[in-house]
Amino acid sequence: MSVDLTVVVPAYNEERRLAPTLAAIRAYLEDGPEGGDRGTRWELIVVDDGSTDGTLDIAADAEAADGRVQLIHSDRNLGKGHALRLGVLASRGDRVLITDADLATPIEELECLDKALADGHAAAIGSRARPGATIESHQHRLRELLGRTGNFLIRTVAVPGVRDTQCGFKLFDGDRVREAFAASRLRGWGIDVEILQYFRRAGWPVAEVPVRWAHQEGSKVRPVDYVLVLAELTSLKVRTVRPKDLLVAALFLAMAITLYSGRWIAPGDRYLPDSLQDQNQWEWFFAVTADNVRHLQNPLFTTLQNQPDGVNLMANTVMLGLSVPFAPVTWLFGPAVALNAAMTLGLAATGVAWYWLILRRLVRHRGAAAVGAALAAFAPPMISHAHAHPNFMVLFMIPLIIDRALRLCETRGQGRGRGRGEGTSVVRDGIVLGLFTTYQIFLGEEPLLLAALGMLLFAAAYGLVRRDVARDVFRPLARGLGVAVAVTVPLVAFPLHWQFFGPQSYTSVLHGDNAGNSPLALLSFAERSLAGNAETASALSANPTEQNAFYGWPLVALAFAIVVRLWERAVVKALAFTVLAAAFLSLGSKFRIPLTDIVLPGPWAVLAHAPLFESVIESRVAMVCAPALGMLLALALARLLASPRRMAAARYAGVAAVALALLPIVPAPLRAVERAQVPAFIADGAWRKYVGEGESLVPVPLPDPSGAEALHWQTTADLGFSVPGGYFNGPWGPDRVGIYGASPRNTSNLLRDVRASGRAPQITDAWRRAAREDLAYWNAGVLVLVPQEHDAELRVTVEELLDRPGKWVDGVWIWDLHKGS
Repeated sequence: MSVDLTVVVPAYNEERRLAPTLAAIRAYLEDGPEGGDRGTRWELIVVDDGSTDGTLDIAADAEAADGRVQLIHSDRNLGKGHALRLGVLASRGDRVLITDADLATPIEELECLDKALADGHAAAIGSRARPGATIESHQHRLRELLGRTGNFLIRTVAVPGVRDTQCGFKLFDGDRVREAFAASRLRGWGIDVEILQYFRRAGWPVAEVPVRWAHQEGSKVRPVDYVLVLAELTSLKVRTVRPKDLLVAALFLAMAITLYSGRWIAPGDRYLPDSLQDQNQWEWFFAVTADNVRHLQNPLFTTLQNQPDGVNLMANTVMLGLSVPFAPVTWLFGPAVALNAAMTLGLAATGVAWYWLILRRLVRHRGAAAVGAALAAFAPPMISHAHAHPNFMVLFMIPLIIDRALRLCETRGQGRGRGRGEGTSVVRDGIVLGLFTTYQIFLGEEPLLLAALGMLLFAAAYGLVRRDVARDVFRPLARGLGVAVAVTVPLVAFPLHWQFFGPQSYTSVLHGDNAGNSPLALLSFAERSLAGNAETASALSANPTEQNAFYGWPLVALAFAIVVRLWERAVVKALAFTVLAAAFLSLGSKFRIPLTDIVLPGPWAVLAHAPLFESVIESRVAMVCAPALGMLLALALARLLASPRRMAAARYAGVAAVALALLPIVPAPLRAVERAQVPAFIADGAWRKYVGEGESLVPVPLPDPSGAEALHWQTTADLGFSVPGGYFNGPWGPDRVGIYGASPRNTSNLLRDVRASGRAPQITDAWRRAAREDLAYWNAGVLVLVPQEHDAELRVTVEELLDRPGKWVDGVWIWDLHKGS
């Protein structure tokens, strides 16, 4: 006989509450609000989940008393999810109601859920969080707070838009819920979320209905169970990852490890010479952040460099979002290992993030998505910055930010008050976008600015091509961005105020009159590319870490062919515009036409003096081209690989063209050499006898952007001493213009000039007075001169300045500045 409704009650050690619950359910089903007997059109299934009390006997008695009651027994306790799966799969009802044994939601609330199903929904779930819900008896405040927090985390991670996933009162379409439970895997409390996820993926509408609810003493749900639900969902997500996706992630990790293989041989003893002084600087950033975390000191400022003025760390992109999580690695293995691990894993994660975005938004073919993501993450500009600019190559948050912005664009109608089928909320997406943006600010502000510029270029082009879409998404996008700003600003207000107005803040960094790309740089090959030439790349870039274009003419030609072939697609037009506009902007404020003396004004002149943009190295704008080109490549490959068999020749030719275009820019492993040895005077701790508390150790010459080995001394000495000068960004002059290194002083300039020229000048009394003033300003305890080029001239100069000879101690010349020395 047909069954209209099945009620499934999971029970574990419920001898005190089960009998009244079953009696209430049976009474309601037999004498419903219609006033008629429902007869045999209903069934009640009790699933005993291995109870150790009298629950089984109570359920057995109910089964014996009424043939419509069915008992299912499990020999041992396997969890609520397992019990529900047994009960639902044994059901026959057109509708299936799942209710907890405590009946915290009265059975009479079934009417409300019935109405939602009658309106066309596939499921109606009771909710304690929707407006209209009635809480007749509250839990303890702490328990309720923990429950709400856990529920918020669960719905944010797994089922966005559902306010209450764990209320134990849910009504489902019978056939659909049996299909969902047959595919389910979880045994614990996470089963509710797994089933809701299945309904969402299948496109079956779910209604969340406010209900009456009262806390029942003896509840089996503990606050820790919300954590267990998250753990279950995480394990479920891991199990559902396809092997191909894991293979792609492993491939990107292998590529990153190969790139840094020269350093992984011995991270503490190997140096990337093409990083210039950046490796020393970034290892110091990781070390000082870890030290600040360990000692609970201000992570935004330090006086370990530029004694006594200090360094504004927030204004120096120390990547707190990366260096803070890696602090334990820094403590255990040192900053050299921490930096290398962060860059290796960060680059691989960036590739995976681009792969995820391309697969989610553009193509379904995993091979095509992997190739496009590889270009986005391992393009020549990324490899250039991989030398020691983690803020420009650890970009895994950028694809997540782009995806969240696109979700806002999907939320059509929200701005006019209508809901969306998927249940996604503009406010929720805006909040998540704000949190993502906040975290990216602590990874790197300039990459975020460039990403925003690229997104704006793409949006402008796509909006012109698809004006109907632009009109439809404008309001929800604007609203979501407003929410994102409202979330981001309070979180970053203090750090950004410190960055722009705090101690040692500056206005903008001087990069010279024009730091743009030559048009030839866009067509040439980078030094570390397979077809690269160091001499050519050096002539077309500022240094090996700033080869921001160099995509090579074969890839440019291939991209042009792809755009022509796929021109009918709006996304291709928008991507093509993004590539062209970014490349054009990267030419700078002025550029010379190759092979001529004609200099033309560049488009960057419009932005050169705008707030935020004034500190951007304009050649870096060409980095925006990398993901856009990767997406064009993925689109073309996906179309090629999906072509019919009769076009096999064309498919093979297309794939060969892609391979030939990418082969010249395949990156070679970064060069690594033996690192300069730290003097025994520093490494063995002899410096401690000469540097008192609050005093600085003064290297000769002072550390600066051209020679920052003293920062390596500091990290070797566990940051036990401070130094004047250094390699950082700081203010200079009354206008606080940003410069690289400390504000120049007479003595620091003198020693730098001697090192550069190899000539010891005539020292006058004026020089000596200036030296005394500078040493007092630096609160110097000792001067240290290591063997180096022109060290004889430097030693003579210092001896003349101090009017006394140096002392040879543990491999260095020192001048002890304490009285009586």
